Amino acid sequence: MLPEKTLTPITPFISFHDVSLTLGGRQILEHLNLDLRRGEFACVIGPSGCGKTTLLRLLTGLVAPSSGSVLREGAPVKGPAPDVAIVFQDYARALLPWRTVSGNISLALEALGVSRAERGERIDELLCKVGLSAHAEKYPVQLSGGMQQRVQIARCLAQRPAVLLMDEPFGALDAMTRQSLQDQLAELTAEAGTTVLFVTHDLEEAIYLGDRVIALQANPGRLASIINVDLPRPRDQLSSREHPAFLRLRRGLFDFIQGHEI
Repeated sequence: MLPEKTLTPITPFISFHDVSLTLGGRQILEHLNLDLRRGEFACVIGPSGCGKTTLLRLLTGLVAPSSGSVLREGAPVKGPAPDVAIVFQDYARALLPWRTVSGNISLALEALGVSRAERGERIDELLCKVGLSAHAEKYPVQLSGGMQQRVQIARCLAQRPAVLLMDEPFGALDAMTRQSLQDQLAELTAEAGTTVLFVTHDLEEAIYLGDRVIALQANPGRLASIINVDLPRPRDQLSSREHPAFLRLRRGLFDFIQGHEI
């Protein structure tokens, strides 16, 4: 069983209110209720088919619930918003191969109508933050997987998003690159006050990054539990993962997934 946690009251920034979704005759989500704080880093875990990625799609406004509502600051989400960005796992396909690193980041700024002079300044700042200043004029094919994912994250952050949606963004990366990007992401989003909804199959990643972990059940997808992650920040890849609270949470989440996997 997952550990019981007492949550402090929150002022919802994003709310899934009694959300159900049916697609192609199959019920994907059923009566889901979930509130997210502004600036929160929330990680979503659960067995295959529980609707993790569907949560992100609903929040982009590209998919509408069959019943219930998705609200942001009390207003229904009715379509894409310029301050909502999404990072995909398939970083290679997310980047334009004919554009350089700078050119790919510039794409988001061009869409927002940012002037050429300001674009250059913001691109330089982001490249410095993600450690790619020396690679500005390279093309995606010339970069490692981890570097390509850094470009995708930088392009999303260029929008200065209020909400960042991430769909297993580090799943295809090696362990050391993944840990480096976890730390960079945590620092950058905390600095910007970004609200993050992060889907992952990696239970340790969910605990390490999250303020809370949202556990879903499958068939149909529904909320199973919400767990506070009471680990101090900033977190460290060694000491945080050895913390007794981390180990307890990992065991509880592992037992949950094992008990609900199909």
